[in-house]
Amino acid sequence: MDKPVQKVVIAGGGTAGWMTATLLRKVLPPTTVIELVESEQIGIIGVGEATIPPIQIFNRFVNLDQAAFLRETHATIKLAIRFENWRREGDCYYHTFGAPGANVGFCGFQHHWLRGQAMGLEPSLWDYDLHYLACEQGLFNTIDTTNPVHQLQYAYHFDSSLYGQFLRRMAEQAGVVRTEGMIEQVLQDSGNGFITGLQLKGGHRIEGDLFVDCTGMRGLLIRQALGVTFEDWSRWLPADSALAVPSERHEHTAPYTRSIAHRVGWQWRIPLTHRNGNGLVYSSRYLDDDDARRMLMDNLDTKALDEPRKIAFRTGRTQQQWHKNVVAIGLSSGFLEPLESTSIHLIQSGIVRLMKMFPNHGIDPAMVELYNAESKEEFETIRDFIILHYHVNERDDSEFWRDMRAMEIPDRLQQKIAAFSACGAVFNEQQDIFRDASWIEVMMGQGIMPRDYHPSADALPEARFREMMQQVFRAKREPLSRLLPHDQFLKQVSGV
Repeated sequence: MDKPVQKVVIAGGGTAGWMTATLLRKVLPPTTVIELVESEQIGIIGVGEATIPPIQIFNRFVNLDQAAFLRETHATIKLAIRFENWRREGDCYYHTFGAPGANVGFCGFQHHWLRGQAMGLEPSLWDYDLHYLACEQGLFNTIDTTNPVHQLQYAYHFDSSLYGQFLRRMAEQAGVVRTEGMIEQVLQDSGNGFITGLQLKGGHRIEGDLFVDCTGMRGLLIRQALGVTFEDWSRWLPADSALAVPSERHEHTAPYTRSIAHRVGWQWRIPLTHRNGNGLVYSSRYLDDDDARRMLMDNLDTKALDEPRKIAFRTGRTQQQWHKNVVAIGLSSGFLEPLESTSIHLIQSGIVRLMKMFPNHGIDPAMVELYNAESKEEFETIRDFIILHYHVNERDDSEFWRDMRAMEIPDRLQQKIAAFSACGAVFNEQQDIFRDASWIEVMMGQGIMPRDYHPSADALPEARFREMMQQVFRAKREPLSRLLPHDQFLKQVSGV
């Protein structure tokens, strides 16, 4: 299509739609019209949402006021995910946003830690992780430092529907046009199949040059109108259902998400300032809805505030997330269960990728191909990271966990496990949002212990090595005196 993009139409609101609208309005020239159409009659999947640190980049770029954001979305700080019962019942580990230890010599810190274990040093890998130490003590503060050993990378927990509303106000103030209405028909060019407009109930028509599909799992434009196929990943990730319910908040707010494995699935606990978000993710092949409801309600640790709400889903991805003049953002582009809090990040990365490749004087097939290739790799690497949690387990209490352990896994993930098992090596793809420390903590947390370590870890004489490890151990604890109880920090920053 050689036609210049003078108007972008976003189909659907919610978090995906309003994140898209806010960023597009910030980046594109004022002459580019941005119109979002949504209907209040269509429900939004709004639950307590956990995020990962790159959301701060988005929030800062659109000039979001953090104090107002914390207040209006009931947000809390997130430093990690605490995984309970995943390796085996009673076991626990953290996947934090930090990196254990420090850069020492040629090889990663895990190799030095492995040498220390062989020498009989007692501290666990996590004892060298500031994020873990802060989580265990319920502490947080922003630390102004350039020392990577002392930096606290953080994200948020918040109410996703309130976040969408917060961004809506920002976007409309910046000039985004919002149209209320139900899409009745998607209009297409009879020659090339490109979408030309959206027909709303009541007769109103919205025309545009580029369309962003934020219609959720329906994929009204990308899948229903353009017929792009969906790649199903349920052979690796069989969960197809979730039950979500809010409950009363705890007296003290934890600065981390809890992920608690059960007999046939897992439960999330997300702390907000006004309530807790809870949910159970499970596969209908192993558990019916009634038993799932009982499992969820029996494992709440505060009083439920509502009845559980079911969310049905299918794990996988839309094979071409940019096709013709439609880009799928959010659930229309695919779904991965929220085990590693990647849903909002995939929205963000999809929008940023579109901005980097945004068509000016026409849609270039080369840009479309590159966009789809990067999206594919990003989705697949997240998929593999989630599979890792399920596949590497030692549970024997149900058919579900035995099946997860016995399943064939993607070749790339098999290679990662083999390399780490052999000598503690970690290799990343360019679009992998999880870097070395994440893979290391989850693989070790799930029980993979390398058989060997890099020879450069033996470079220091034993006495000097012990001294170095003790220095790192102490350095990770030094910032703790500058941290505040999590609730005190929230009150101090938000004023609530």
